[in-house]
Amino acid sequence: MSLNTCTISGNLGKPAELRMAANGLAVCTFSVAVNERKRQQDGTYQDETNWFDCVVFGKRAEGLQPYLARGTKLSIVGHLKQKTFEQEGQRRSRVEIIVDEVELMNTHRRQQGQADPPPRTVEAAIVYGDEIPF
Repeated sequence: MSLNTCTISGNLGKPAELRMAANGLAVCTFSVAVNERKRQQDGTYQDETNWFDCVVFGKRAEGLQPYLARGTKLSIVGHLKQKTFEQEGQRRSRVEIIVDEVELMNTHRRQQGQADPPPRTVEAAIVYGDEIPF
């Protein structure tokens, strides 16, 4: 059995980019900065930043992109995918997180002078039916 799952939480370094693949599939790419606090020998702490490239596909990519501005804090669950390619005659590789689930923890749209996307509402009757005993 194999397992390929990762969970990260961090902030976007720049706005997400949305493009369409040749087959018409929407592809949204963005990088997430995850800080790790490390104790130094003198007893002080220093943050070390790791950057993770993330990819979302399809309708989810189109729906999420307006919410993914620079500085947005989010939590991601996904799986890792290694891509190999040729660059300047050398074989290279990179690992991306293919996003399965995302939770927006806050947005910075008002600070950037952009309008918030319209709120999405779900009626309580749909979520909580009469047959639930609590």
